[in-house]
Amino acid sequence: MAPMSSRDENALEPVELIRQSGAVLRVGRAMLTSGTGSFRVKTAMDQVAQALGLDRHEAHVTLTEITGTSYRGPIFRTEVAEVHSMGVNSNKLLKLTEMVNGLQPGTTPEQVMAAVDEIDRTPPLYPAWANAAFAGVACGAFAYLNNGGLVEVVGVTVSAGIGQYVRRFFLHRKINQFAATMLAAAVACLAYLGFLAALDVATGGAASSHEAGFISAVLFTVPGFALVTGALDLAKLDFSAGVARTAYALMILTSAALAVWAFSWATGLQPEPVPPADTPYLLTLALRLVASAFGVLGFALMFNSPVRMALGATAIGMVANTLRLELASAGVAVQAATMVATFVVGLLAAWVAPRLRVPRITVSVPAVVIMVPGAAAYRAVVALNNGDAQVAVTSGAQAVFVVISIAVGLAAGRILTDREWRYEKG
Repeated sequence: MAPMSSRDENALEPVELIRQSGAVLRVGRAMLTSGTGSFRVKTAMDQVAQALGLDRHEAHVTLTEITGTSYRGPIFRTEVAEVHSMGVNSNKLLKLTEMVNGLQPGTTPEQVMAAVDEIDRTPPLYPAWANAAFAGVACGAFAYLNNGGLVEVVGVTVSAGIGQYVRRFFLHRKINQFAATMLAAAVACLAYLGFLAALDVATGGAASSHEAGFISAVLFTVPGFALVTGALDLAKLDFSAGVARTAYALMILTSAALAVWAFSWATGLQPEPVPPADTPYLLTLALRLVASAFGVLGFALMFNSPVRMALGATAIGMVANTLRLELASAGVAVQAATMVATFVVGLLAAWVAPRLRVPRITVSVPAVVIMVPGAAAYRAVVALNNGDAQVAVTSGAQAVFVVISIAVGLAAGRILTDREWRYEKG
């Protein structure tokens, strides 16, 4: 029997199914690299598959891998893709969502590929210095919400901006994420120490009462997007994606926390909680609203959100975070206050996102990131390394329960307002 030639083998291949499957997988990879959760990745891939004329598409999505199977008649094709670039790009997510939602039956794989290529070539909305400034503003707002004063706010704004610039510099050069995070956290701490030293020289020793502010200077390293999307994946019973995202977020937190601990050990500075200032109620309320707004706005812009998207997230987060702080001040347990606040975020995002024509996650996650207990998590690691078991357990337990509360509140809001979340697929 004569051997089969390569031309004969090619004739046996389902070439059109191969092209369709590749286009679906390409969109999934692009969605995953933009930072969205696995549920949204699967939904987008389903939409593309329907527009291309496939009978159905099934996918298994984790943090770094996609396994997709495309079905057409009696044949199917399974492909696997790895994703090594993990980050958050809200503008890319918006463009991909608009592209997917605009697909019509009869779309060709070439059209999908060309659209994704164009989106991938879109440069960041903001230059590196602006991205660093956004991180500084967000962390400066955190400094006030962590009971810091003017000195802490200014010092944290400057040092966090420097740290974010360093992190972005290394990440854009494909340096290991954990190493880049650890280095950026160390730089931010050193920058805050330099700020205090300069203040000491200028004021003759007034910096000693502002040492604890350095913990807020590293809060730009908190992987809020990964924590929140991981929690939502778990709430959706997608354990492979949820566990992977949560583990990734914890490793990023640990990398930064080790740098914070090393800095604390080397300098003797301790991230002790600062008592709130004694200010009139209305002034405190107004400052909380302003600080919450700047915190959410800074993080939203740092995630490369367009201005309208960032302002939508800011409006939601300002209201919800101030509500959380007011409930906590009234004696409500911080976990319960956080759950109520994130539930409000879920409800408001369901109303705001369609009116802004943006993906819901792009306004809900920045609004919630400001509630992630990064300071408590870092204090827990520092205390653990210092042998202070009581503080480590207290701060660590608080951080864990607050993160769980965030997940429960967001999931409850999503279940109430989204049919896809309310009912399980049969």
